Amino acid sequence: MRIVIGITGASGSIYGIRLIEVLKAAGCEIHAVVSESGWQVLEYECVINKEMLKMKVDYLHDVNNIGASIASGSFRTDAMVIVPCSMRTLGGIANGIADSLLTRAADVMLKEGRPLLLVPRETPLNAIHLENMLKLARIGVKIIPASPGFYHRPQNLESIVDMMVGKICDMLKIEHTLFERWQGN
Repeated sequence: MRIVIGITGASGSIYGIRLIEVLKAAGCEIHAVVSESGWQVLEYECVINKEMLKMKVDYLHDVNNIGASIASGSFRTDAMVIVPCSMRTLGGIANGIADSLLTRAADVMLKEGRPLLLVPRETPLNAIHLENMLKLARIGVKIIPASPGFYHRPQNLESIVDMMVGKICDMLKIEHTLFERWQGN
């Protein structure tokens, strides 16, 4: 599979990094694009810079390069995940504002009818946030809030992150063993 991963300036960059690791281990080709504020959060939360991320992905695209491969519908991709997804990015996508490579790539997914998954990491949510999410959900975008469950009884931060990454992988139909599935009482 060829998957585009977007990382924005919302808190929760750890989800994006872990998803990249899991998808690479599953044999996926990863095209990444990071917003300018996304770089700041990656550096602060995960101590990851451009050179380090470049080593984790197949292609790292500059957010300002609107001529990149992922900006065109003729470039075949299987899905795009924006994780974490800021409310700015979500609002831009919901309103057709493709002012960077990240939002243009998301717009391409919509116009081509390809899977687009957004992982918002914000709380509390206001009515505008909810309306934008509803608008996108109505046209088939999968909204996966970074709200991990605890029924798998996580013992550390990594197992909480893996729960969310596993939910994203489920939506992408990528097999994994990142968390124990509920079997009932």
